Amino acid sequence: MPVHPEAQQLLAALAAAGMPPFEHMTVPQAREAAKGFIDLQGEPEDIATEDRTIPGPAGDIPVRVYTPAGDGPKPMIVYFHGGGWVIGDLDVCDNPVRRIANRTGAVVVSVDYRLAPEHVYPAAFDDSYAATAWVAEHAAELGGDPGRIATCGDSAGANLAAAVAIAARDRQGPRLAAQLLLYPVTDFNFTTESYEQNGEGYLLTKGSMQWFWAHYLGAQELGKEPFACPARADDLVGLPPAFVATAEFDPLRDEGEAYAANLRTAGVDVSAKRYDGMLHGFAWTLGATPSGAVLIDDLATALHAVLEGAR
Repeated sequence: MPVHPEAQQLLAALAAAGMPPFEHMTVPQAREAAKGFIDLQGEPEDIATEDRTIPGPAGDIPVRVYTPAGDGPKPMIVYFHGGGWVIGDLDVCDNPVRRIANRTGAVVVSVDYRLAPEHVYPAAFDDSYAATAWVAEHAAELGGDPGRIATCGDSAGANLAAAVAIAARDRQGPRLAAQLLLYPVTDFNFTTESYEQNGEGYLLTKGSMQWFWAHYLGAQELGKEPFACPARADDLVGLPPAFVATAEFDPLRDEGEAYAANLRTAGVDVSAKRYDGMLHGFAWTLGATPSGAVLIDDLATALHAVLEGAR
């Protein structure tokens, strides 16, 4: 189908505003531009929040805890924001995370992991794994259930959510009930059909992804590195059930769908959906693309199905 009319209007508005692609910005400019997505998200939903810090491998990690109404213990979600490991923060993803917490009824801990290029790989992954382990250890004090923890993220955050799931399996903990992956980055590969089809003109460009990866890796050579590229893991057997969302007009579409297929081949329970007409990052633009809000409902449905099946 064609680009959804709401997404087309968003693209036209961004073009009229003169927003250049990220690869034409400096890192500070890109981080400032990312704050503009807050204005595209609509009114924030009401929910109890608490900002705090938790111990990490290189110092304290800022987190924001979202606690929906209702009795506990509740499921728990550890959330990692998108932004190519370079941009984004707790505020940029605040509105979507509020929706996720309210729809799922889960306590959500949103993680402000270290960003590149100041902190190259594996800093973001190390913080993400450490935060997940901390949540598992402190679930009860947060009103959560340590037996019902999911990782979740969008784009580069979904890359971290998937990588943490692999690490948790390989390191024998923490035990995860699910991984919720919104248009994930899964590989260092710019030759897929979706990159060819959607690499220009649909908000996220091929050049931007190359810019993000260059900052994330720095001068490092990338080998198998499953914690950087989950698609390069030796095997995906034994990973937690997954929800994988992709967008039709997204350069990352094919790698996300391939990852979902490979998880399924490995015997992992997978719920996967392509959102027709949508652009990469549409969880950040639901005020401008409200038709995409079904994504949050689908995520909640998938999580509840997994948790109910695990009882």
